Amino acid sequence: MADPRIQPLLLQLSEQLIQQNRLLVTAESCTGGGIAYAITELPGSSDWFERGFVTYSNPAKQEQLGVPHELIARHGAVSEQVAAAMAVGALQHSHADYSVAVTGVAGPDGGTEEKPVGTVCFGWGQRGAEARTARVVFDGDRQQVRELSILTALQGLADQVEQSENPGSE
Repeated sequence: MADPRIQPLLLQLSEQLIQQNRLLVTAESCTGGGIAYAITELPGSSDWFERGFVTYSNPAKQEQLGVPHELIARHGAVSEQVAAAMAVGALQHSHADYSVAVTGVAGPDGGTEEKPVGTVCFGWGQRGAEARTARVVFDGDRQQVRELSILTALQGLADQVEQSENPGSE
């Protein structure tokens, strides 16, 4: 990975997940497996990375993660609602304890006035808890949007794992 911030973040995440004896699953669309790739670059990641879903198409989101067709039709694939459903679906279709999901418009085309190129929605899930979401509009070309998406997804995940470790630290 090109971004130098990713490696230390992964080391922190790895430590936390191993300490908690927890597993992670990814559900990716616009990053095309980039989060899973970054994770598996780290030796020993098999101790805490359970699996990854690359659900680039809407039918894949529905078939592999159980995202309702109506949700995609109502809000669009690039929405916080779909990102949350992806995060929850990834947990339901795996043995993991935490999930991260990402769906967005990486470009160079596909953007709209409402969802311009660079719009990315994130979902972070944890068994027994409601999914958290975020919507960010990144500047940059396709590669930059994807790299920033990977970084943001991992940062949100590290924050979530840390908060579940220290529940009173919000």
